[in-house]
Amino acid sequence: MISDALLDAVLDCVKMLPFLFAAFLLLEALEHHVSEKMNDALARTRALGPLVGSLLGCVPQCGFSILASNFYAGGVISLGTLLSVYLATSDEALVILISGAAPAGRILMIIAAKIAIGLIAGYLVMAVMRLLRIRDRSEKKDIGDLCRDESCGCHDEHAGLLKPALNHTIKIFLFIFVFTLILNIVLELIGLEHLSRILLADSLFQPFLAALIGLIPNCAASVILTQLYMEGILSFGAVVAGLGSSAGLGLVVLFRINRDRKEDLIILALLYGIAVLSGIILQVIF
Repeated sequence: MISDALLDAVLDCVKMLPFLFAAFLLLEALEHHVSEKMNDALARTRALGPLVGSLLGCVPQCGFSILASNFYAGGVISLGTLLSVYLATSDEALVILISGAAPAGRILMIIAAKIAIGLIAGYLVMAVMRLLRIRDRSEKKDIGDLCRDESCGCHDEHAGLLKPALNHTIKIFLFIFVFTLILNIVLELIGLEHLSRILLADSLFQPFLAALIGLIPNCAASVILTQLYMEGILSFGAVVAGLGSSAGLGLVVLFRINRDRKEDLIILALLYGIAVLSGIILQVIF
């Protein structure tokens, strides 16, 4: 069991490593080459964030949710864009659907639903924040001060880009690896598939329970939800709710990098609430 959990943790973390390094490298480049033009350009393109985020988020794996978490913590993207990416992310779901020879219509419906939910939710969050005059993180923070960790080398003018980016990547990678390993061991002991079948079988609260399972920051959650859907145990609305809250390791990265715990919990609550509401609406329709 320990060896299986260790192997799964290594595979999960190695897959997200390029995205993690790319995110920190880009953040370092932005911080070292900051200018008013850069801030102005980001301000002008901020309105396109949820559209781009929802499209990128539907790409298999959770790489773009990891990128989005880094960019949000650095003040590069808005809350609406972050939620769009999270809601559109499906981790391993598309791979399982395709490899399981699921009908093309089912696959396209899930992709379309997740993109639409991410897009609508992202713009709604932006509109509500503007209506309530709540300043977004990307509006509060200039791109010239993305890192507060004095030990990473970011503030050393001679450090360049690679060294600080590698320092950040190694620190976050080790944290995520330990977290993932512990989570894998717990999941092995509990048996997520067995637990899911018991909780979700013939339940009117499927969207609530599926979205709760989706919050587990591990690809096993999206795999199990997709398998249960293909076996007819989960409704379409419930699987969309579960995959909607399944942001993969993006949430782990957010809680590790963004030190504002109140803000992190609000984002978590918004993600869960939007996923559940979307699932209920789709369950009624279909």
